[in-house]
Amino acid sequence: MRSFDYLQPSTLGEATAHLRSGTEIRLLAGGMTLLPTIKQRLAAPDALVDLAGVPALTGIEDEGCSLLVGAMARHAAVAASPLVRSRIPALADLAAGIGDPAVRNRGTIGGSLANNDPAADYPAAVLGLGATIVTSEREIAADDFFLGLFETALGAEEIITAIRFPVPRAAAYVKFKAPASRYALVGVFVAQTAEGVRVAVTGAGPAVFRVPAMEEALAADFTPSAVAAIGIDADDLNSDIHAEAGYRAHLVTVMAKRAVAAAAKGF
Repeated sequence: MRSFDYLQPSTLGEATAHLRSGTEIRLLAGGMTLLPTIKQRLAAPDALVDLAGVPALTGIEDEGCSLLVGAMARHAAVAASPLVRSRIPALADLAAGIGDPAVRNRGTIGGSLANNDPAADYPAAVLGLGATIVTSEREIAADDFFLGLFETALGAEEIITAIRFPVPRAAAYVKFKAPASRYALVGVFVAQTAEGVRVAVTGAGPAVFRVPAMEEALAADFTPSAVAAIGIDADDLNSDIHAEAGYRAHLVTVMAKRAVAAAAKGF
């Protein structure tokens, strides 16, 4: 593995300055994807900027109608937070089901979103709840953030600082996970929000996406039967050694029904 500089800023300003100091500078949040990528020699940064020492990027705050979750909040912290469990239990449950204990105690929500793995769990919650990604430069609506496979709207010198989650009336996340990695073959997040019903799917396609037909049906009748007959086109879905596109399309409807049933219990 090639050598690199290891930088430990204590403020967001220092982190931003480091990021702007060269072309091969990478941010280190949890490192769940970045470090293995470097070890496999698929990336060779000149320096890593570790965000773990920036206090402004941690913490979970109650803003009344929303929760503000710091970008460096570990999955385990989100899962165990009494505030998250009381206001958005579906988000806590999602965090509790990510990977294994080692991943949950190192991985961060900001790192997951910046990486935008097509099978990651957090993108489903962010898109399903209509959250806002707060960065060092602006605020980005969830609908505008996820652009494609490992691609987001983040600029080259932009750092995620927090995520603002609206508190829904009801919500649930259900996934069919790969037994070894626990990544979602298909995961569906369903939420009743102030803006209406939202359905977000992860694991099935190149990036997380919404299902308008299901949202419309659930707005009229928030029951599993409302989405039971709504199929998903398999043409643009992922097909790999874990599951073919047609099977993933089938799972979207199955997981959506289960998510609606789980969310309805919160009424």
